[in-house]
Amino acid sequence: MNGAMQCVATVAVPVPAHACERSIDAGPRRAGEPLVPHAIARLATRALWEELAVFPKPGLVSLRDAGAHSDMDASTFVRSLFALRGYFRAIAAAGARAAPFEQLRTLGQRAERAMLLATGGVNTHRGAIFALGLLGAASALASARRERLTDGAVRATLIDAWGADLAFPVPVHSSPSHGTHVSTRYGATGARGEARAGFPSVFEVALPALRAARRQGLDARRVRLAAFYALLENVDDTNILYRGGVAGLVHVRRSAQAFQAAGGVGAADGIARAERMHLDFVARGLSPGGCADLLASALLVDALQTAVA
Repeated sequence: MNGAMQCVATVAVPVPAHACERSIDAGPRRAGEPLVPHAIARLATRALWEELAVFPKPGLVSLRDAGAHSDMDASTFVRSLFALRGYFRAIAAAGARAAPFEQLRTLGQRAERAMLLATGGVNTHRGAIFALGLLGAASALASARRERLTDGAVRATLIDAWGADLAFPVPVHSSPSHGTHVSTRYGATGARGEARAGFPSVFEVALPALRAARRQGLDARRVRLAAFYALLENVDDTNILYRGGVAGLVHVRRSAQAFQAAGGVGAADGIARAERMHLDFVARGLSPGGCADLLASALLVDALQTAVA
């Protein structure tokens, strides 16, 4: 990899229709009525779109450029988004009826195949298929039980319904992932460990940072970036370990800590400093894809909670 940025500003990227819509389903939903799988799917797809669109996320693909990647750009991600819409609806429906974990895993494997077909073999959303799929399923089940989608309710539902299955070393994907490789080499827990613990990086890192930024009156872009940089500072991202080893992870964590100490995205020069960090990560070939998946997961949970508030 030569580390050169690939500009995609001139690429015609189709915008998902739901990205500009305020409603989440076909009509108004009465208070206490469960969220339908279609609504959860729309919010999951929108969360992935919002993660893609926000910039600058150091090293990652956005609508601005391809980050540290030479095999994908924003249009690759959009093709994947459209391919996954049916999966999110199906896994929410399965979750609502407390389907066995094996059924969820089968749906995830089918979604991965659809993603690879849509992208020409490029892995854009493997981690998101797992994380947003499980969170969507847990939210659907909690909603079907007429529970409020509080942080605690979503986490408890996930662990109660499928935690025991997640504790077993059964491969979630049909082929070994970078996360699997890194978990074996470095002992990082990765996506499966996150899910088994009820996604602490989502509920204890990203969402608190997002809510704090919102209370400060920051705009939507900075609110999302605040959640991302909190993740960057705290998560042992297996994609970083795969690309840059322990030295790469140390550089990422120290860069994020220095960024936060200087005021984060809320500072007057926050965006400019974030863009410089982006260029640094690109030059080093570092891409925190795990943090991107966790950001999208937090955006999904936040949207679901807003929808049922």
